[in-house]
Amino acid sequence: MNTPKSILITGASSGIGEALAIEYAGPGLHLALSGCDVDRLEAVSRRCQGRGADVSTMIVNVANQADMKAWVQAEDLAHPLDLVIANAGISGGSGNAGETEEQARAIFDVNLGGVLNTIWPAIEAMRSRRSGHIAVVSSLAALTPLPGAPAYSASKTAVKAYAEALNGALKADGITVTSICPGFIESRITKNNDFPMPLLMSGAKAAKIIRHGLDKGRVRHRISLIFPWPMAAMSWLVGILPPCVRRWILLKAPKKG
Repeated sequence: MNTPKSILITGASSGIGEALAIEYAGPGLHLALSGCDVDRLEAVSRRCQGRGADVSTMIVNVANQADMKAWVQAEDLAHPLDLVIANAGISGGSGNAGETEEQARAIFDVNLGGVLNTIWPAIEAMRSRRSGHIAVVSSLAALTPLPGAPAYSASKTAVKAYAEALNGALKADGITVTSICPGFIESRITKNNDFPMPLLMSGAKAAKIIRHGLDKGRVRHRISLIFPWPMAAMSWLVGILPPCVRRWILLKAPKKG
């Protein structure tokens, strides 16, 4: 597969999605960007156009299956998609209060349902061409589920496992699927956290790491991109501890905003 010329990114109005759109933007590239905030999304679009990219934008709720299918299919018809990045996601935003049932359901609707609504219309189109790359943004919370963010952790664990399984299931169709598991990245979500965030990384730096990793994954069918490695190593270490010890440690961690 050649360097992508048509890329679709959800959640592109801020955070990792915004940074990825700007990182990829350049002459000869079409970007299809979605988000929930008109002003922020248009600002990202203007920055990408300033770098030479052709850009289309859509305000759409990723949890709406019919709207997402219509948008992804229309974009693929106009500009056959090479790379689709299912990035849109939310967290509880409740700090030390924990997640409510309403928040938990909304998190699964967006973080899991939104991924499914994004990738399946693209998979159907890519199958007919026998080429394409799907990237799903998970989290390091998928490696060590956090008691302070149960629905967020579970939703990110689910999409990571699903992406890794799809990588094998779709290989015969010429489609690569990669899960992306970042640590703390500067975004509207982490802005709400009122606790120290180890190795907090700028969106621009994260976008460069992700682009480099996806470029490799396109050729090698790389299954997961996990960074930064010190945080990943710590997550794995905590994950192999006896459950009672792991729970004791994680219960001392601050609740995710």
